[in-house]
Amino acid sequence: MFTFGGVTMIRGGKINSVEAKRDKQDAIQGLSINIALDDVKADGKNITISYTYNAKYEEGVGILKIQGEIFMEEEIKTAKEIVKTWGEKKTLPENFAELVLNSINYTCGTNGTLVVRTVNLSPPMIPPRISLAKGAGTAKA
Repeated sequence: MFTFGGVTMIRGGKINSVEAKRDKQDAIQGLSINIALDDVKADGKNITISYTYNAKYEEGVGILKIQGEIFMEEEIKTAKEIVKTWGEKKTLPENFAELVLNSINYTCGTNGTLVVRTVNLSPPMIPPRISLAKGAGTAKA
């Protein structure tokens, strides 16, 4: 489990769908990874974050797309503030966003490695831990 502000945070998660496809047999020229936060909801102290992870193998060689959810726990007041800010600005607090993005990146990178083998793509290498620069504002979806 991870913590944010002294409260236990990540309780688990699940992958809802996976798509992997190889469009060309050309050599892979690069890999771009995009993590989109689709929705943030809270029920009391329980927070559910829906996401879409897209790995694009350049130049049009293939894709890996994973959709899932992360289940987190936070103090009720903080959970309400997170959901309110998400609803108004589609942003998350910096430290909270780092925790969310790193968890998604790790989950999808490790599970995606198994999936892309079936279509003969290289693993979506797990980049170093994501850290937002101080003073950069809040993370955006």
